[in-house]
Amino acid sequence: MTVPPDPPICARIEEHWRASEAGDIDTEHAIYAADAILDYPQSGERFRGRDRIRAQRGGHPAERHFTISRITGGGDLWVSECVITYDGSPTHSVSVMEFTDGFVTHETQYFADPFPAPESRAAVAERIPG
Repeated sequence: MTVPPDPPICARIEEHWRASEAGDIDTEHAIYAADAILDYPQSGERFRGRDRIRAQRGGHPAERHFTISRITGGGDLWVSECVITYDGSPTHSVSVMEFTDGFVTHETQYFADPFPAPESRAAVAERIPG
């Protein structure tokens, strides 16, 4: 059974990513609870609290752009798949957001750079559209 998306939370996530793209840091961070946690497993970093999350993003030296591929979820767990372009170089990202009372209390972000498909899989693979 497919559960329909929760429009209020889904709309808030869309607003978050639009604000990220526009550089609207107030709206970008309004989705987070004051005591939210942001984890980057690949670097082993944890940022505790909306103010620290905002501070680490605010100091980013690269020009960034956000393209959302898909937002899916329901209830208190939502996933965004996107491509974040840093100074013209795309990085695929998955953001897992856990909500409590309408605010993100824990987000985990995973990042992966694109890589060429090996020839050995060409006979069984097809290109992802887009």
